[in-house]
Amino acid sequence: MPLKVKRNSIRFCPDPKRIIARFYLPGGDTKAKLIIQNVLDLSEDETNTVLDQILRNFSKRHRNITKIFEKHFNRVKYITKDLEVDPDSLSLKKRLLIGSYFTQEYSIESAAFFNPSIVEDPEQFNLEEGQKRIIMSFRATGEGHISSIVFRSGIIDKDNKISFIKPGNLVDVPETVKRCVYNKNQFRNKLEEMKNNGYILDMVMHRLKDEFIYGELVGSINEILKDKSLTELDKEELQRIRWLATSHYETTFSLDTALSERVIFPVSYAETNGIEDARFVRFIDDDGSVTYYATYTAYNGHAILPNLLETKDFYHFEIKPLNGKYVQNKGMALFPRKINGQYAMISRYDGFNNFIMFSDNINLWQNVKKIQEPRYPWEFVKIGNAGSPLETDKGWLLITHSVGPMRRYTLGAILLDLDDPTKVIARLKEPLLAPNDEERDGYVPNVVYSCGSIILNNELIIPYAVSDYASTYATISMDELFHELLFK
Repeated sequence: MPLKVKRNSIRFCPDPKRIIARFYLPGGDTKAKLIIQNVLDLSEDETNTVLDQILRNFSKRHRNITKIFEKHFNRVKYITKDLEVDPDSLSLKKRLLIGSYFTQEYSIESAAFFNPSIVEDPEQFNLEEGQKRIIMSFRATGEGHISSIVFRSGIIDKDNKISFIKPGNLVDVPETVKRCVYNKNQFRNKLEEMKNNGYILDMVMHRLKDEFIYGELVGSINEILKDKSLTELDKEELQRIRWLATSHYETTFSLDTALSERVIFPVSYAETNGIEDARFVRFIDDDGSVTYYATYTAYNGHAILPNLLETKDFYHFEIKPLNGKYVQNKGMALFPRKINGQYAMISRYDGFNNFIMFSDNINLWQNVKKIQEPRYPWEFVKIGNAGSPLETDKGWLLITHSVGPMRRYTLGAILLDLDDPTKVIARLKEPLLAPNDEERDGYVPNVVYSCGSIILNNELIIPYAVSDYASTYATISMDELFHELLFK
């Protein structure tokens, strides 16, 4: 008898009304200079009239549109100097109007709302007995297939019914973005893992101190770019070095934003085409402190970069690239605690099989061991994880995803030994969850996919994507799941 899976009727669907105001530079500096000159030629009365119209049309769609205009003006104000205009001499309204021409609305989830994960909320106050506050993360995709991370919050009752809080009307990107201080040796090692040209890398690093900031790196690159003998391949190497540097940053959201209003939108060059498939985990350290981590894939349209996101409160986030020989592929998932004093992570570094890695440093992974390869027809193409392992008294429960005939994605499960998770105790012989008739049509047909589950009230709660378009969740009895794993 197959496992009884209780599918929920709720659907998280794309919503084109969820918008942010992005920086927009049409046609490069040459076109920008013409736009700015046209605005400068307007009289103050004309400036006031045009700006007032813009504010009437857009101020209710964004929390502080004038602040956004000012920020975007600051990104192009260097061009005013080419026009022999002191940017500080311009009136506030003139600056805001210029900024508006370098702003565009972007619908962050107009195309897809998928690949969810679920964790306990750090705040568990004002709840009734048996309730638990949870956070779901999603991959939201808009125009041009650019992906970002968004959130929804809810409360689970004793029967595992989730009441989701209605999302706020506004969407906000972080209030601040702060670059980091880099260690030269660590930075060089990551670039060498990425197979960067040693000659060009030496030229860049030679000009830098043992610790350096992003601006100093850019200065070193710009000096090298003055060399007329550089080849196009040399210039591409320099661009990759710059991309890596932008991938380590911190973001902070305003305290007056609701969780559903915060969007982690691509910031670095490595993320220009998206932040993909964040796998969130509530990590408990040896001292009992809790940190939320998420592994995700940064994609720039040509190459991927596995990153690690860290937060304590879902207001402030730190993003760092993952380093090491065996983190060069998609789909890694961190265990929720250390094992025998080491961090542990599930990996699919070869793109086909499940591996496990151990490390003393959460950002550096240098060893790997295969724990699972395709065995059954529904997983012959490839397998991977579907989120972080879940600790139970019978072992680490790892939800997996598999690809079979007709590129059909299904979810499975394996059980790993608690003390030595390199050992597979059991695995399902049939899929845990497969797309039914109502789920097989969408942006990518025949796919169910998850980035993280949770166990509550003796049930497994699996949020999952429906054909890479919308999301929902299902519940499965842990007793039935263990019986299927251990006794069949």
